[in-house]
Order: sequence, then C-alpha cells, then structure tokens
Amino acid sequence: MSALRTTGLSKSYGRKPALRDCTVDLPEGKVIGLVGSNGGGKSTFLALAAGLIRPTTGQVRVFGDEVRGRLHPDAAYLPQHRPLHEDFTIAEMIRAVGAMNERWSPERVEEALAAHPEVDRGSRVRSLSQGMRTQLALALCLGRLPKLLLLDEPMSDLDPLAREEFLRLLLADVAERGMTVVLSSHSLGELRDVCDHLMLLHVGEVLLNGDVEEILDDHLDVVGPADDGSSVTGTVICTRRTGRQQRSLVRAPGALAAGWEGRRPELEGLVTDYLRARRVG
Repeated sequence: MSALRTTGLSKSYGRKPALRDCTVDLPEGKVIGLVGSNGGGKSTFLALAAGLIRPTTGQVRVFGDEVRGRLHPDAAYLPQHRPLHEDFTIAEMIRAVGAMNERWSPERVEEALAAHPEVDRGSRVRSLSQGMRTQLALALCLGRLPKLLLLDEPMSDLDPLAREEFLRLLLADVAERGMTVVLSSHSLGELRDVCDHLMLLHVGEVLLNGDVEEILDDHLDVVGPADDGSSVTGTVICTRRTGRQQRSLVRAPGALAAGWEGRRPELEGLVTDYLRARRVG
C-alpha cells in the first residue's frame, strides 16, 4: 500500500493555480525529498495531504483512506509556521497536545527533546529561540507516533548541529517503526544524504517523481563539441555552451558519439538543470 497517493490533484486560488494535475504514488517507509522552485507548490501539496485545505479537483489518499478536510489519524504535519501557543510552557504544551491525541507517547517526546537538557520544561514558548521552537514542534509530532510525517521546510531555523540531531531523530523512526517522511527543503545537499525518493515540483507541476538512485541512473551529464549537438541521443533536458564545448543533461541517453564523454549526474545538479530548463523555456 502507498503511504500517500494523489490522483489528478489540483488547487487554485481564484484564477491562480498552485498545483496542477498532480498524480503521484509515494512509497511507505521512505524519506521523500520534496523540492522545487519558490512558489512551486510544495507547501500547497503538503497542506492538501494534511487535509488543511481542500483540493479544487482530484483526490488525496493516505494509507488508502481519502483525506477529507482533516488530518489522517496515522499522519502528523509540521507547517512552516510552527503551531505552538506562545503563552504555554513546554510542559503545558506537551500535556495539551497529548490530551488531543488518542495515540500519544510522552516518552517519545522526551526522547526527542533529550538533546536539550538545558531547556527548562517550565520555560514559556515565547522565550524559546526559533530553532528550539522547531525542535519542540517536531517532538510533538513524533509523540503522535505517526506512520506518515509531513514536514514543510523544517530545518530552515536550525544550526548545523541541530540539523544533524533533527535528521537523526527522523531516521530513527523510519528505521524502527517504518515511518514515511515527506520533507520539503531548499537544501539539496542535506536531502541527498537522507532521501530515498525525490519529488520535484515547478509552478505546480510534477517534473520528477521516483527513487533517487533510479532517477540518477536514468540520466547522464554529457560533454562534447559545441557545434555537434545532433550527436546527442535521448531526451535533452538542459544544454549550456561554454566556448567550444557544450554540456547537456540527458534522460535515457543512447550510446555516445566519438568526442563525447558522460558521467552520472549529482542530485543537486540534476534538479538545478530541470528548473533551469523550465525557466529558459
């Protein structure tokens, strides 16, 4: 069974489409990197999956159940705006969220906060740094023991050490409980080390969706003479010319002609080339 499946999913705000005809199947037990340009539809996709907003057309299913205006009981969602009460203490925040959830593990919350023993549980949320608020919000999500965790730019407020701890917590639940994570981020370097699956959105459209290694294996970075583009076989995604040479990202490439060299692309370069091609086009 898929963790998250969408069919013909679209969302418009007035005449402006935020997501268009999105049909994807995201596997269970994986870390899925959701990437794309600013305004590409990442936050809209996550909000639709969480049931926070309703689609204009199409359907969202989480573990086979249609999402109808509410968060699936097996899912947790962390939006960019961390949903914390400013006047609550950390302890009060933990108790309040626990009281709203039938399945709740205060032990998992404390495990997630164990890296911050210096933070008094009597501290009020408004006194916390942005990074600590994110850590608390993540701990509360993990306390739900979700099977699907939806995260919208969760690491933007974290320093390098906190990011490392953040990812360690996620990967522990993926390994131990088979949790699925959909993680949006602009930092492809961080995602490359943790993601099994990639979903690339641009202006509301899905450009890529699949296993990271399979996507990389299906592409080739090729370099050859600038005046010999006709020798490149396959689907050319993006081409750049510098002096007497040209470099192209090619999908499903054929055999290379004499004078051409090819190598497997890096994830960041591949995503950048797809976005560059759409911007130029």
